[in-house]
Amino acid sequence: MATHDIFMPALSSTMTEGKIVEWLKKPGEKVGRGESVLVVESDKADMDVESFNEGYLAAVLMPAGSTAPVGETIGLIVETEAEIAEAQAKAGSGGGAASAPAAAAPAAPAPAPAAAPAPAAPAPVAPPAPAVAAAPAAPAPVVNSGRLVASPRAKKLASQMGVNLASVRGSGPNGRIQAEDVERAAGRPVSVPRVGEGTPAAVVAGAGAAAPSAPAGNSFGAPGDTVAFNTLQAAVNRNMEASLAVPCFRVGYTITTDKLDAFYKQVKPKGVTMTALLAKAVAVTLARHPQVNAATTAAGMAYPADVNVAVAVAMEDGGLITPVLRQADRTDLYEMSRQWADLVKRSRSKQLQPEEYSTGTFTLSNLGMFGVDRFDAILPPGTGAILAVAASRPTVVAGKDGSISVKRQMQVNLTADHRVIYGADGAAFLKDLAELIETRPESLAI
Repeated sequence: MATHDIFMPALSSTMTEGKIVEWLKKPGEKVGRGESVLVVESDKADMDVESFNEGYLAAVLMPAGSTAPVGETIGLIVETEAEIAEAQAKAGSGGGAASAPAAAAPAAPAPAPAAAPAPAAPAPVAPPAPAVAAAPAAPAPVVNSGRLVASPRAKKLASQMGVNLASVRGSGPNGRIQAEDVERAAGRPVSVPRVGEGTPAAVVAGAGAAAPSAPAGNSFGAPGDTVAFNTLQAAVNRNMEASLAVPCFRVGYTITTDKLDAFYKQVKPKGVTMTALLAKAVAVTLARHPQVNAATTAAGMAYPADVNVAVAVAMEDGGLITPVLRQADRTDLYEMSRQWADLVKRSRSKQLQPEEYSTGTFTLSNLGMFGVDRFDAILPPGTGAILAVAASRPTVVAGKDGSISVKRQMQVNLTADHRVIYGADGAAFLKDLAELIETRPESLAI
């Protein structure tokens, strides 16, 4: 008997375990080579797992909702229908209840119940396959569709409001059901996304933009609850613990933003976001200071060929993700704004590919939209530096001639790995960044 194991894959370089979101095939069903078999939640995204072999799914050793370390066997594929029962017997009880339908003919799988409301404790349903030729594209969700595509927050809201997701048409990428789609279906006012959850204006300091009057922050449990970390939160936790082993130093700078504010007002109607402006300014400055773009490796100091600026975004269901603006120093400002809007939209629906959130060479983080006037950021593993950007606010400033004026200023703080970046490197980088923002921000559009 030829039995092929389905292993928990490593979907990113930092992934150590994955959560099974959904099995796309049932035991007994035929599986084609390159066909998607299940959806796995990695540390930052939901991705389809394809079969390397053609045959039949004989047994599901770990049901949806289970977590397994990378490399562990989670299912079995056999070459012929006749081998299914023998494979299940070898697997013992590993297939569980999910293996029971295996004896039925694969041509008549039971349809998903459409009229039932969302279950009390739903597992997040994954986005469609990331550009795999063998997997068919998922259409917008419709009644009785075999596989609903919804964000975790949408599923949670549907459960709370008693909305049947099968009757909701999604407005997100590839028909993905968003939280606001559920609210519309329930006849409730559509809520505005919380600051920091990924809208371009909320991610990086919007100089001149009004700060929210009462940011609610994120809450993932009720008073008295103990809520387990989800996969994304657990990954963030591991990264933060790893950062404790890095000898970091911090250096700050005050930047006047009057000219940046004025330039932003000119280009905002053309679709330029403040995120793109600041990322572009940072990238152009990094190109002149490659030491600040470098990182420590086992072999020594690594100098990346590109300047890839990652920007921290808070996720709706907890944790952070860092979409990456690749080659930001060489990308047109208007194109970068379009790229950022796309990255944010797909990061909120967990549709980013690993290279879109794990290839940053420098990170930008912001709490300025909350009115925070200064803060320090924790260095992400594998990078040399991260810049914390605070709010831009009117400040009384004394001129060199003793005159007094009011200017808009923001505090930025650089956290750097002292093994590769020294204090003078960080100070020179911040000085040049300030000079660019204060005197010639219009050059960012050239």
